[in-house]
Amino acid sequence: MKEILDAWKKVDRDTIAVGLSLVPGLGHLYKHHYLAGFGILTLGNVLVVFVAGLLAFATLGLSLLVVPALWFGCIACSAYMASDEHGHHPWLHVWSYRWQTRPAGSWRA
Repeated sequence: MKEILDAWKKVDRDTIAVGLSLVPGLGHLYKHHYLAGFGILTLGNVLVVFVAGLLAFATLGLSLLVVPALWFGCIACSAYMASDEHGHHPWLHVWSYRWQTRPAGSWRA
């Protein structure tokens, strides 16, 4: 089990974020950018479908391919280049919290 955990620590998180961006927004959520991730998942994807649908009339349907392709590419690039906030939120990583840092008998922060 230790070998698996050591291998997982060496994984390139940027590449995983790009792979998760096949569903736009999941790469941002993976890198702990919650506001951007949920915004892209909800409002961003709905807006892209709406814009591509409107442009389909003017472009004879070509926008139904071009607009989503550009959207996926831009979101994947954004997820790759976003800073990795993993480990910066101690309340999300309770298992690595160091209880020894508090004085004995102190239960409150």
